[in-house]
Amino acid sequence: MPNYVIGLLGLVVLVALILMGMRIGLAMALVGFLGGWYVRSFSSAMGYLTFTPFGTTNSDSLSVIPLFTLMGVLCAYGGISQQLYSACYKFVSQKKGGLAIATEIACAFFAAICGSATATTASMGKICMTEMDKYNYKRTLTCGSISAGGTLGILIPPSVGFMLYGINAGIGVGRMFMAGIIPGIILCLCYSMTVVAVCAADPEAGPKGPRFTAKEKLIAATGIFPVLCLFALVLGGILFGWFGATEGAAMGAFGALILMILKRQFNLKNLHGALKDTINTTAMIFLIMIGANIFGNFLSATGLPQAMSIFCANAQIGRFWILLALLGVYAILGCFVDSLPLLVLLTPIFLPVVDVLGYDRIWFGVLMVMFMQMGLLTPPVGMCCYVMAGIAKDTPLPVIFKGTAPFLAGIVAAIIIVMAFPALSTWLPSVMRYGM
Repeated sequence: MPNYVIGLLGLVVLVALILMGMRIGLAMALVGFLGGWYVRSFSSAMGYLTFTPFGTTNSDSLSVIPLFTLMGVLCAYGGISQQLYSACYKFVSQKKGGLAIATEIACAFFAAICGSATATTASMGKICMTEMDKYNYKRTLTCGSISAGGTLGILIPPSVGFMLYGINAGIGVGRMFMAGIIPGIILCLCYSMTVVAVCAADPEAGPKGPRFTAKEKLIAATGIFPVLCLFALVLGGILFGWFGATEGAAMGAFGALILMILKRQFNLKNLHGALKDTINTTAMIFLIMIGANIFGNFLSATGLPQAMSIFCANAQIGRFWILLALLGVYAILGCFVDSLPLLVLLTPIFLPVVDVLGYDRIWFGVLMVMFMQMGLLTPPVGMCCYVMAGIAKDTPLPVIFKGTAPFLAGIVAAIIIVMAFPALSTWLPSVMRYGM
């Protein structure tokens, strides 16, 4: 049996273990160890377990993960989400579906300081749902708009997904952050247009909200100012070369702490909660990366990535269709597997193929994340929908999935735009003064 077939069988076993409920990082480590033992030797497999954990975590570039995670968690505990939503909905609430549009905009702003889809959904969910319930929005639109807005957390920087992709793909994290800004804005606009379309088809889905005076809007706009300052400090500093991604993450975490103090939310309870959440998230990500690297060593031993590259190079198929097939794998598996482990697992397998096809790695990374956003909204494991179900306890999960269905069209529209115009994702990274 050819070794690359053994690699494919390893992937099948891995997916089966994950679907059975085994922790993803441990499942990848187990399959990688057993596969390495079979393909090479027991001593080689033990070498995977001995050296890979240290080699994975002993990297300066990984320090951006806990720091940016801490930044987002501190902002969540600091009550930033309430101010963001209040500011956004006062500008658009008088329009049909205005509160849902405000939800998408507020989620985009919160994503700019968070980096996690589930955290964005959870932080904005209770606030947005309460307001939309007050004005009799249909739960399908309420839950759909919040869940969709939450997915912006892995596209708009600082994104944990872009951090992991950049590290695995050998691309500066700062460059990946820049790549996500314009596509993130485009997707937010597509989501907002989806709300408009839903309300045009069913005017009762999103009734008009109250009107506010210009003075009230101006006062509310001050709630966005601290977030914009923090976003500009971190991303602007990276873009203009004032500091690298790691230093930017440290500045962001410090800035988030200052905001927490200024909003009078700094206390031992919130500080303990923020640090605990940061440690839990960081440990989860690192375990996934260690398991993925052990599994990656096994796949390299089987020659599966190289076999895929040779197959694609010799295939009598247009390179666009091969690209679409690769991205489709992310969309399909994203329905069953969480986005972060999927990203870490498949990136080393698919990147050689992307290089053979001649596509830009940054552009591919942005498209990959956008395809994975579909998985966050689709059954059976649409993580943002499950988070929303925990907030809207009186709403059945099928109703939430029904509400997210129109927003999948918004994602598809944004993907088509970014596919048609690659410069939307590659221009900002190309003008960066600092590579990291």
